[in-house]
Amino acid sequence: MVYQQLIRSTLFKLGGGDPEIAHTRTIAGLTRLAKVRPAVSVLRRYFGTSKTVRAFGVDFPGVVGLAAGMDKDGHALRAWPALGFGFVEVGTVTQHPQPGNPKPRLFRLTDSEAIVNRMGFNNAGADALASRLRATGPVGVPLGISIGKSKVTPVDEAVEDYRHSLRALHEFGDYFAINVSSPNTPGLRGLQDRAALDVLVSELRKESTKPLLVKIAPDLTDDAIAEVLQVCADHRVDGIIATNTTLSREGLAPSDVETGEEAGGLSGRPLAERARDVVAFVHKESGLPVIGVGGIFDADGALRMLDAGATLVQLYTGFIYEGPPLVRRINRAVAAR
Repeated sequence: MVYQQLIRSTLFKLGGGDPEIAHTRTIAGLTRLAKVRPAVSVLRRYFGTSKTVRAFGVDFPGVVGLAAGMDKDGHALRAWPALGFGFVEVGTVTQHPQPGNPKPRLFRLTDSEAIVNRMGFNNAGADALASRLRATGPVGVPLGISIGKSKVTPVDEAVEDYRHSLRALHEFGDYFAINVSSPNTPGLRGLQDRAALDVLVSELRKESTKPLLVKIAPDLTDDAIAEVLQVCADHRVDGIIATNTTLSREGLAPSDVETGEEAGGLSGRPLAERARDVVAFVHKESGLPVIGVGGIFDADGALRMLDAGATLVQLYTGFIYEGPPLVRRINRAVAAR
């Protein structure tokens, strides 16, 4: 309640209620916090857990991870473990630096506890992230790196774009997420089609000795997901991240319908059921480790995602609305099992 009544209410008012300003200032504040080592140590003991989970050959000190999109360029990496996260995923990063889509591009749907974004992979580029990670050093928890296609790169040249990012960042990541499911880069979701994905994953598999995961959209049919899973099996993909944001607007509160008409992907509580369904389908059909993400707002939601077949879970929108106490509640609930 302290987070919701004091911290969140303050953040939601910053910049006249502009979510992107609140996000930028939060990352800046956490970057400063990360420099106070004694505080980081104390906070990590309070919010974290000692329960280790092993997935795709990596040991995770806790099942709760920070989803890609929150800290795209890795500015606050040392702060996230202090807030209880057992792993952090940076990105999505692209070969070429890019500003992303025109603003405004981030919208809160508060009554629905959801967000619509059309950020468009705004990031400083893979080479800049590599330089930052080199300077930062070990984060203290496993680091995932989400890679995507630059907007300026034609779809038929996507493989080289992904390959560049993978090569530039390979030494730093504990796993790599192949993002082919954002709705905000033209043509990107077409890379989920079997033929295109087969070529992309085949080439990236040749490049990497690290675990590779494919991040899929919740809007795929079961048949389409099955085709993705077949490609993953053919090329020894190590896991699946389910799911990205959705184009659906089902489940919105009436007060949010107008804002919900903004273009972009929706994340948050309305996505919870579909994300669990996709996780359950992937688990049943493939047996691959799954990172479950989408609509987790409480410990029960995380446990239900794990029961559906997820090995790990990630937070993004739930963390924005519920804050670090959510991470602690999930860690305690999992440890109590």
